[in-house]
Amino acid sequence: MSAETAAGHAAETGATAAGHAAEAAGSGGMPQLDITTFPNQIIWLVIALVVLYFILSRVALPRIGSVLAERTGTITNDIAAAETYKQQAADAEAAYHKALDDARAAAAKVIDEARADIQKDLDVAIAKADAEIAARTAESEARIADIRASAAEAVSEVAKDTTKEILGAFGVKADARSVTAAINARLKGGAA
Repeated sequence: MSAETAAGHAAETGATAAGHAAEAAGSGGMPQLDITTFPNQIIWLVIALVVLYFILSRVALPRIGSVLAERTGTITNDIAAAETYKQQAADAEAAYHKALDDARAAAAKVIDEARADIQKDLDVAIAKADAEIAARTAESEARIADIRASAAEAVSEVAKDTTKEILGAFGVKADARSVTAAINARLKGGAA
C-alpha cells in the first residue's frame, strides 16, 4: 500500500502540475489582458462607476457643497462685519476729531474770556494807579507850589532884613514900605 499510495500521489502531483502548466500556456499571460474576460470587466467597471457616482452625488458632493456654502457665508458675514467695524471706526474717529475741535474751541473761548477778564482787571488797576499817581502828582505840585511860595516869602523876608541891615550899616534910614516895594520890584524884574 505504501508503494501504491506513493505512486498515486506522484501521479496526482504530476497531473496537477501538468494542468497548471497547460492553463498558464493557454491564458497567454495576465488575466486583465485576456480578451475573453473583457465583457465581465466592463460590466463590473460600469457598476463600480454607477455606484461611485451615486455615492458622490448623493452623499459626498452635497456635504462638500454645504461646507463650501457655509464657508462662503462665513466669509461674507466676516467681510460684512469688517465693513461694519470699519464704518464704526471711521465714525468714532470723526467723533474724536469733532470732540477735539470742540475742546480746542472751548479752550480758546476760555482763554479769550480769561484774557478779557485779565485785561479788565488790568485796565481797572491801571486807572486806579493813574488816579493815584495824578492825586500824588497834584499833591506834590501843591507842596512844591507851597514850598516855592514859602521860599519866595522867605527870600523876600531875608532880602528885606538884609537890605535894612545894609542900609542901617551905611547909616541910611529907609522906611519898611519903600524897602518892601523896591525888593518886590527887583524880585519881579529878576524873575521876568
